[in-house]
Order: sequence, then structure tokens, then C-alpha cells
Amino acid sequence: MALKVDVLASYAPIDEAAVDALLTKEIENNNKKIVVLDDDPTGVQTVHDVSVYTNWSKDSIRKGFDEENKLFYIMTNSRGFTSAQTEKAHKEIAAAVDEVAKETGKEYIFISRSDSTLRGHYPLETIVLKEAYEKNTGKKIDGEILCPFFKEGGRFTIDDVHYVKDGEELIPAAETEFAKDKTFGYTSSNMKEYVEEKTKGAYKKENVTTISLEDIHAMNYDKIEEQLMGVNDFNKIAVNAIDYVDLKVFCVALFRAMAKGKTFMFRTAAAIVKVMGGVTDQPLLSREQMVVKETTNGGIIVVGSHTEKTTKQVEMLKENPNIAFVELDATLVKDEAAFKKEVERCLALEEEYLKAGTTVCVYTTRALITADTGDKEDDLRLAVKISDAVQSLVGRLSIVPSFVIAKGGITSSDVGTKALAVQKANVLGQIKPGIPVWQTGEESKFPLTPYVIFPGNVGEVSTLKEAAEILMQ
Repeated sequence: MALKVDVLASYAPIDEAAVDALLTKEIENNNKKIVVLDDDPTGVQTVHDVSVYTNWSKDSIRKGFDEENKLFYIMTNSRGFTSAQTEKAHKEIAAAVDEVAKETGKEYIFISRSDSTLRGHYPLETIVLKEAYEKNTGKKIDGEILCPFFKEGGRFTIDDVHYVKDGEELIPAAETEFAKDKTFGYTSSNMKEYVEEKTKGAYKKENVTTISLEDIHAMNYDKIEEQLMGVNDFNKIAVNAIDYVDLKVFCVALFRAMAKGKTFMFRTAAAIVKVMGGVTDQPLLSREQMVVKETTNGGIIVVGSHTEKTTKQVEMLKENPNIAFVELDATLVKDEAAFKKEVERCLALEEEYLKAGTTVCVYTTRALITADTGDKEDDLRLAVKISDAVQSLVGRLSIVPSFVIAKGGITSSDVGTKALAVQKANVLGQIKPGIPVWQTGEESKFPLTPYVIFPGNVGEVSTLKEAAEILMQ
């Protein structure tokens, strides 16, 4: 049942300054490196001045361990992988991280950062990481913490039910378009039931420990710590949260439980990463902070996501008369020759606009293309083929754009790693709430170019237009 957004203001306020003082101390005492495995590039949407590596070579991971920051990101892009590819990548990452940890004498924690609307390879990813961690370290993981709260995207967990904000209402996640995802769909909004559904009954809903908003708002650290201390056998802990301060209260208890020897795996959205890593708040980015190399060329916006929200955002973007639009006919994807010709047509148009100083938006046909085989992985492979074409419309450019905006998880991953060839990026911060900006490294195709990673499921109808206009000033 949907709730009114007013419910968010109905809980007793928390003394955030008091919580911050406790949390700062707990974070300082935690000497474990936080390794965040991000299943698409949007997970850095809450942090700034943090490194994200687009490969998992030992060299990259060692750099992450050597940094002073409490955390670093490894972008896996596994939401665009098959199950077999996902398993292989996670085994490789777990092995490389453990080798570097042993060489540097440091302990580590894995956070599997995924979608705040509950899509992704769950429970596969955390099972693979758990098994590898236990084998490599000889330590048992006591429990798995699920925390899909993400304020910037309007995702809240109340009374164990996960909600997505839509206007003045909070809609149970299973009643949204995201739950109907061809590859990662689900039917349960209640986190306990979601666990049982996704694990096919291996973990029962009655064995899921839930951290209530009542205990969080009473700042009942001891009770929450006691709950965490009581979890064993990789059972699940679901965290209710409606604001960042809720996570701060939870994390005080969490760090205390870990200091007493408890070990946890994390499957979360982006918010708790910021809190655990002690990343400070900062204002939204200005154009001056993002654009360090001026050019007379236009910028490029690539849109692969086909969520209803994205479609509406593209429609509003069209209201800007200074942006040119090129539609890639994705329905041709099953005809190789025709699709190749279509990509060439779009590329030629793009270059023409960019050279003339015009910002161009290239977007895929808004219809969802399926393989018609009934196999989810066939659908995923087709989506990857389309995304590959979209990223080539950036990767094959001979003109340096003034900025790049990519819309959608798989699209933004492919643009970042394949088209822009980024190996390491610095997260500058956010252009709009929940919308991160990378500064591309010297090794990339367009060095020091602002790269805006715009999730398919974030922002209001006007947000894409507003972000583009900030960069076009």
C-alpha cells in the first residue's frame, strides 16, 4: 500500500551532532579498508574525492589499498553481465583483493553496492564474495546487511517495506516499473519476504533481523548492537531508514559489533557507503568545478536507459532549442548489416553537430527490445549489443566534446570503460542529487573531461535538462 510522503516527518528527531561525534570515533577506530564492488557506475552518487577503478588488476587494487581514503570503488558493471560472467568476475576480484590485503598487511570489508530499487545479481554476488572471503581469510561471515535506502533517489525503508518516492507518494518497490525488470524482477516489497524470494527459500523471512526506525530514533545503540551480535550463519539484517542520520545511528552500533569480532557482508545502495567511509557533505558542483578545459565544441548526451522516467526526461530535454537530437533505431539490432549502417548514420550526424558547437543528444528507440525467446539472458545479451552501439557513438568520435552525459547504468558503464577508456577516475561530486560526475584520467580518450553518470531511475522529469544546461552555460 502506498504511503503519503508526510510519513517521513512523523518520526522523533535525532540529535545528529551527538551521533556524528560517536560515529567519527568509531570510523577512526576501524582500520579495515572498505572495498566497494559497484555493479554499475552510478554507485558513486553519494561521495566525492574518492577513486573508482574500472578494472580489478592487482596493480589497481594495490593503488586503492595504498590510498589514505577509507574506501575505494571497483566498477564491475555486473548488472550488464550474465550470471556466469558475474560469478567469474567476483571470484577474480575476491582473489586479487585478498592477495593485496595479505601483501599490505591490511584487513578489508566488501560492500556489494547495487540498485536502490532492488535489481541486480542477488544473492549470487554476495554468495560468491562470502565463500571466497571465508576461504581466503579463514574467518566466518556472520551476517549480510541489506540497506537499500537512498535519499537522493527517494528510496526509503519503513516497517521493513522498501518504497520508491513518486510525487507526493511512497510506492512499495514491487509495485513500480523497476520490479518488472526483464532480468532482475521481483514481487516482494517487504525486505524479509524479498530475501526469501530471492534466495528461493534458503533464507527464511522469519530469520531476517530487522533494525527498526523506532530503535534508531530512540538512539538505542545497545539494542541494535545486541541484535547484530546475535546474527550467525550468514543470516540477513534489513535496515529501516528514512534519512542519513538513521544510517549514522545504525553504523555506530555496527562498528561496535565489528570491533567485538563480528564480520558482515553488505548488499546496499549508495547511501551507507558514504556513511561508513566518513565522506563529508559538499554542495552540488558548479560548471567551473567540472569544466577545466574549455572548448568551442558541443557536448554529448547519450541515452540508453528505457525506463519511463528516462523517456519523460528526454521529452523535457527536447524543450531546449539549443540541443540537437539523433535517434538510434534500436529495432534494427537483430539485422547486423542494417544496424551497422544505422550506427554510422548517427555518428556522422553527431560529429557535424559537435563541430558546429552544438550539444547533441543521441538516444535509442524508446521501445523495449526483447529477444522473443523467453530467456532473460538472451534479453540481456541483446541489451548489451544495443549498449555497445551506443557507447561506440562516443568511442569513435574524432572530436573532443566539451562534456559527456550518459543516461542509464549499462550505458554509462560502457561509455566510461569502453568509449572513454577510463582506468581510474576521480569522483568530483554530484551535479544534481544522486547524479555523480567523474573527472576522466590522463589515460582516457578525452582526458580531464567532465563525465556525468546519470542513473536511469533518478531525478525529476526536469533533471536531465537542468544538468545539461549547467554544463552548456
